[in-house]
Amino acid sequence: MDDGADRARAALAESGLAYDITSHGRVGSLEEAARLRGVEPSGIVKTLVVRRGDGDHLFVLVPGDREISWPKLRAHLGVNRLSMPPADVARDVTGYERGTITPFGALRRLPVVADATLTGRTVSIGAGAHGVAATVGADALVAALDADVADVTDPVTPR
Repeated sequence: MDDGADRARAALAESGLAYDITSHGRVGSLEEAARLRGVEPSGIVKTLVVRRGDGDHLFVLVPGDREISWPKLRAHLGVNRLSMPPADVARDVTGYERGTITPFGALRRLPVVADATLTGRTVSIGAGAHGVAATVGADALVAALDADVADVTDPVTPR
């Protein structure tokens, strides 16, 4: 296991959450990841880093079959502008490269916003390395992260 997965696993253990780690290596699709983790595609949690301002970032937890609704997220946070930071900034803020980002073991404790559609089920959140994830109860996850639960996503639209 690499350093990122070790950090995430240590933070998960410290959180007191009940979780199961799955390790399957890189995958080619959301559906493949969901199958290997034993959840529905909507149960895969994408952890996205969002920039509110200079040096001001937060995590947004997004179900696999949904995407951030920028108007909803801006309204919820009471801001006019939000953006996704460049990959190198996200790595500097979290200690994780894109595709491995998780609130667990991140270099900085950031506020967390969880989409309201995550709650009430079992989900799988990344655990610090490609193809490594923790399967947890979403309600316990939200509580452990002291996440702000809100309607901040829309279904993914086919391109």
